[in-house]
Amino acid sequence: MMDFSWSDEVLGLAEQVIQFAQTELPSDVLANDRRCEFAIENWQRCADQGIMGWSVPKQYGGAGYDARTTVRLLEAFGYGCKDSGLAFAINSQIWSVQPAILKFGTEEQIQKYIAQLLSGRRGAFGITEADSGSDSFALKTSATRVEDGYVLNGVKKYVTLAPVADLAVVFANTNPDVGRWGVTAFIVERGAGGFSTTDTQPKMGLRSTPFGDMTFDNCFVHESQRLGPEGAGSSIFTTAMNSERGYIFASQLGAMQRQLEQTIEYTKQRKQFGNPIGKNQAVSHRIADMKLRHELARLILYKVAWLDDQGMPASMEASLAKLYISEMLVESSLDAIRNQGARGYLSENGIERDLRDSVGGLIYSGTSDIQRNIISRLLGL
Repeated sequence: MMDFSWSDEVLGLAEQVIQFAQTELPSDVLANDRRCEFAIENWQRCADQGIMGWSVPKQYGGAGYDARTTVRLLEAFGYGCKDSGLAFAINSQIWSVQPAILKFGTEEQIQKYIAQLLSGRRGAFGITEADSGSDSFALKTSATRVEDGYVLNGVKKYVTLAPVADLAVVFANTNPDVGRWGVTAFIVERGAGGFSTTDTQPKMGLRSTPFGDMTFDNCFVHESQRLGPEGAGSSIFTTAMNSERGYIFASQLGAMQRQLEQTIEYTKQRKQFGNPIGKNQAVSHRIADMKLRHELARLILYKVAWLDDQGMPASMEASLAKLYISEMLVESSLDAIRNQGARGYLSENGIERDLRDSVGGLIYSGTSDIQRNIISRLLGL
């Protein structure tokens, strides 16, 4: 039977996380958003706090928390941290880069790179290309076998943390003739000859998360940098994506709760025609919808984590979680703006930023259309 209750220890940890995020992460979020600036000092503070290691086994320097506990703490982080871009970047590394290395890396690779990532170095996950987004394995980046390793050529697009990444898990084709079974993964470090990244690319939302391209121009990668055997890229990508799409919205749960509380407080204080606007049915119904979305989002995400902790398959539930939470976050952000009117529309109050940040969730980690395709396929259609 699924149990979503929390021990006093976990609840105490969650309160500590909220306190840390609210007091130890100084950041002018509005200015960072306008300048598309990454709060790199706050990233390091989070690493020093051990956040990147919550889900990492103790033997590799992490806290060794199970999925449920990690999700609950990341939820608390999202509640306390108003910088959605920072929260997104942290979740991206925790749920894609680190699992790929932990599950498929050699002991030497794990010891080396997980230690670096937990200490504050940043990792990117390079799969998407100009002509291979949803069709992930139609990639053109090649990895040609040479003595002692491989030579990579190609360009990865729209990569989270690429402009500031110290290392990247990169997917390339070692045998195009066999389709997805010819895709191989590599760990490429910044500074490798022929490896370069673009500056941060401005975008609609999540502006404080660096996005950019990674270019490989006759980039030599030693055989020891291959992640898993040749042709294992498909399995590595699928494993990492199940993790990412299942949990990458953990911090957004906390943001949804903060958004709901702020909206309730505003509609209690704002008066029109002699009464608080929250007494108007149209306003109160929108708030009721926000509450419903938040509760259901919590339940589906907690279920994914519970299944994971039980060692049970959760591919269906991960896609359901990604689809539902991403779309409901947009709806609730719209309702928050509607309920706060002109105040919600002004950038200085941060409410419209929530909406802009939420839209990316319909695209990254697999679009809503792709999630519906996955769900339909798993239902036998």
